[in-house]
Amino acid sequence: MPASTPIAIALVAAAVMGMAIQRGATCMVAAVDEAIVRRRYRRAAALAEAAVWVGGLVAFAQMFGVMRAPTDSYPLGALTIVGGMLLGLGAWINGACVFGAVARIGSGQWAYVATPIGFYLGCLTPLPGPDAMPGKPLPYAILLVALFGLFLVWRLVEAARAPDAFSHLWHPHRATLLIAITFVIAMLAVGPWAYTDALAAAAHGRDAQLGVRGGMVAALLGGAILGGLIDGKIRWQPIRAAALLRSLTGGAVMGLGGMIVPGGNDGLIMVGLPLLRPYAWAAVTVMTGTIAGAIGLELAGKRAGAVVIG
Repeated sequence: MPASTPIAIALVAAAVMGMAIQRGATCMVAAVDEAIVRRRYRRAAALAEAAVWVGGLVAFAQMFGVMRAPTDSYPLGALTIVGGMLLGLGAWINGACVFGAVARIGSGQWAYVATPIGFYLGCLTPLPGPDAMPGKPLPYAILLVALFGLFLVWRLVEAARAPDAFSHLWHPHRATLLIAITFVIAMLAVGPWAYTDALAAAAHGRDAQLGVRGGMVAALLGGAILGGLIDGKIRWQPIRAAALLRSLTGGAVMGLGGMIVPGGNDGLIMVGLPLLRPYAWAAVTVMTGTIAGAIGLELAGKRAGAVVIG
């Protein structure tokens, strides 16, 4: 296989992932808001199923020797908790997590271009992070493969019964599964990656594959914008200074939290959770709780204001 082939595969996978992110239900802030305000859990279920698919596919690849332990792990400690809080706070300030920001860019909300810029700036902060530990093979691989197999059969049967299989699979919930599939394809092609990890590596100049990672970030954003064009969502909208500042600030706070954990919410959810990394489960739990607390306080403030006005 030519050396350029894996890179080409990774770039295509990243672009398709961007299209799926623009379409899918991948934003943690939106998922928490939906749970609190509407008492509905569709977005949370989509994220959880995507994590199961990543875990199942990685476990399957490990069982057949296609992939070794794919990522480093990190110790669970106080920094994990602080970093998770900052990730949640930054996502709330931004109005979207890093996945959600990609979807917003793909929908023509251009102020969110400042989110990855802010994340990069937050990563420039010279904070000491925990030392990496060698990743171990995925535990409970057989159970994960079995669970993934059940989901796979269920989804295939659903698609076969649907009048239009493409429209069925392009539903926002099921488009989230395409994110998981393309994520693993890119991982198999060029190794573990998340676009926030690429931004962090660029901030510190420590990635031997920085050019490839940068190209994948560009392909991801390009795919999201292409998805928005296909859906007719791309329109010129004036960029307000307040929205730009909010996205830049939110991104910077998330970048700061990502350096402390370490990891952005995309890598934590799509790699750390399915690979059963304790630090990732703790960080995502704290991040989710922080977002929920911030949304709860925001709603309480609005209700109090409405009572005073009334």
